[in-house]
Order: sequence, then structure tokens, then C-alpha cells
Amino acid sequence: MQYIGRALFRDQALTAIREAILGGDLAPGVPIKDAELAERLGLSRTPVREALARLTDEGLVESKPHSYTRVTPLDTAAVRDAYVVVRTMHALAARLAVPRMVEADLDAMRAANSSFAQALAAGDVPAALAADDEFHAVAVRRSGNFAVAATIERYTPLVRRLERSRFAAPTGRHSVAMHDEIITACAAADADLVERLVERNWATLADLLVEEN
Repeated sequence: MQYIGRALFRDQALTAIREAILGGDLAPGVPIKDAELAERLGLSRTPVREALARLTDEGLVESKPHSYTRVTPLDTAAVRDAYVVVRTMHALAARLAVPRMVEADLDAMRAANSSFAQALAAGDVPAALAADDEFHAVAVRRSGNFAVAATIERYTPLVRRLERSRFAAPTGRHSVAMHDEIITACAAADADLVERLVERNWATLADLLVEEN
């Protein structure tokens, strides 16, 4: 029972710190002190340290022994590597999904893109991210490939801050039209075109990596 309680506290800290990083409350490069985080979260330092170790594995936190622990900068080799993987896996998922898609999938994509457009127009970045996630999740689910889905889930947190930056800018609204093109290609059952369009959609994040140099 003691182990279960400890695991729950660790998971609570992990979720809270990850959300703070992805949401921008803990900005790239900001130093992290486990004692301050523990006090802020109302937890002991042990689950916070365990959570930070997990976030280090995920690439959201970096540390140097006896020197610093901090939120990783936005543009690192890990972020670039994760971006390439996420982009490629989403394109593959879309290709695999097209032959399996039914009308309900297209309706779900249209509904998600409508919510996405509304969120962008309102300047609601968290809602835009959620709607964009749901749009792309339709193909991921329909692909039926657990390895693709697991890989996307594993590396998306590193890419999330790029998405947030994009959807906070006016250029992010171009994704609405890109989504419409993807839906049209899905309806036409053109798997090759869908794959190219999805990869092009994700490729828009590459500009942010360049800009951060």
C-alpha cells in the first residue's frame, strides 16, 4: 500500500509538472528546484524528484549533476528528432487508415476541424491543441497499428511546445485549410495523397525550429 501511495504522488507530480511545461508556465530554459516545486504542489520532494527523472527521460527536463536542473530549451537535438518521428508516424497512420475509414470518421474529422477553427479564431490555444489532437487521432485510431500510436504518444510531449507556438501565431490558421484538404483526400480514398498532405501539415512546425536558432 505504501508503494501504491508513493506511485500516485509521483504520477500526480508528473502530470502537474508536465502540464506546466507544455502550457508554458515553466518556460524553456527555466531552472527547476525540486524543493520549490514540492512546496508548490503540496508534496514531498521524493515524488517530485521521481517525476523530474521521468521528464528527463521524456526530454522535457535536462540536468547536470551538481549544477542545474531546467526545462529543456525549445530547440534541441531531442526536439528535432522527436518532431521528425511524430511527423512521419502521423503520415504513416493516415496512409494506413484511409482504406479502413468510414463516413463516421470523416464526420469526426470535420467536427474536430470546425472546433479547431473556432478555437483559433477565439485565440484559445489549449482548445485549438485539443481539437487538432482529435482531428489527427481519428486516423491514428483507424490505422489499427498499436506501435504507431504508442510512438506518437511517446514523443508528442517534446513537440507540443512547437504546436503551442504555432497555434498562438496567425500563421497557425493555415492548418484549417490543410485539414480540409486532408478530409477531401480521405473521402476520395487517395492514401498516397493523404500521406503527403498530413506530412506537409506537420512540416509547418519545422519553421519554428529554424526560427529558434
